[in-house]
Amino acid sequence: MFVPLSDSNPLRHIHFQFVTVGLILVNVIIFALQLVPMSQGMVASFSVIPTELFGGPEVFQTSLDAIPVPEQLTLLSYMFLHADIFHLGGNMLFLWVFGDNVEDAMGHFRFLIFYILCGVGAGLTHALMVPDSQAPLIGASGAVAGVIAAYLMLHPRVRVWVLAFNVFPVQLTAAIVLGIWVVTQAVMIMVPQVGPTAWWAHVGGLVIGAILIVFFKKPEFPLFDRGLGSA
Repeated sequence: MFVPLSDSNPLRHIHFQFVTVGLILVNVIIFALQLVPMSQGMVASFSVIPTELFGGPEVFQTSLDAIPVPEQLTLLSYMFLHADIFHLGGNMLFLWVFGDNVEDAMGHFRFLIFYILCGVGAGLTHALMVPDSQAPLIGASGAVAGVIAAYLMLHPRVRVWVLAFNVFPVQLTAAIVLGIWVVTQAVMIMVPQVGPTAWWAHVGGLVIGAILIVFFKKPEFPLFDRGLGSA
């Protein structure tokens, strides 16, 4: 419904969002590697497959391109793979617009740990909710959902430029833009699962991000913009 473009939220403590940009670059580089013919086994090897994670038979055991990888490691590796350029672009756009201020509120190292924990937790949530699934889970959506939850809890009053319905540029508060996104994820897990989107991973990332921001943010950053002037 809304495609984020930019926000009016300057950095306060860090000079540049090195981790956010670094994560975007890593995702782009790995996606480029996925396009190399010799690397077609990357998804089979590094995605989270719930049945395999919980000790079931290997789904892609006959793939000549598959690389033996400990299943627990896929909870980290899956979040750097993407299905196509639109999957990658959407996730990286959200990370670009909202990641810098979350990194600012935590510091570089804590933000990196936060991002990884959200991604791992999102993958594990997905696997626990659909343990019999043999479909590979890939994408940064779960980790980015954690960033979205953190931003929403930190800066709900900040104005965000978005494309409404992918067409009309409008400026709305983060509470509206991200709140609608959060509600959409919650609604989608209540309907029969259709299509490739891993809604439970999104919800898992949101919940974990909302919990961790309380402990990872610096004390000088109040939740919900409390104590600040108009955003």
